[in-house]
Amino acid sequence: MIHMVKLCVGVSSFEELESYRDERAHWWGANYGEDVHVHRTRMMPKRREEMEGRSSIYWVIAGSIVCRQQILQLAPYTDAEGKDYCDIIMSRELTRVVPYPKRPFQGWRYLRPEDAPPDLGDAGAAGNSMEIAAELARLGLL
Repeated sequence: MIHMVKLCVGVSSFEELESYRDERAHWWGANYGEDVHVHRTRMMPKRREEMEGRSSIYWVIAGSIVCRQQILQLAPYTDAEGKDYCDIIMSRELTRVVPYPKRPFQGWRYLRPEDAPPDLGDAGAAGNSMEIAAELARLGLL
């Protein structure tokens, strides 16, 4: 199994990503049902078989990995001009993780399970935990 890490371009917070998940499938012209969140990227991962239904995409927002979504399927898509893409079809559920600083990069990167930040835990404690974890990460203590 291998995970994916990707910059969440144009999104400045976890809450903003939450608000977009209902709209994204429609933006891409994709129709994979109502219970998924879809993101379109240019390249299909070579390690696709290791990812579908088993791994997550870890989102980098404002310079830190802050959440993840389970990858359900990686579907090929070809637009009207013949250009190939990969639709990342994910669970709608966003899981907060301990924030981990990540420098900007293009496209996406693989993320080994042992290098993935752990989940934060129950939602009730997430707000305070996020603030504390973000500060520790900023200080280089995480």
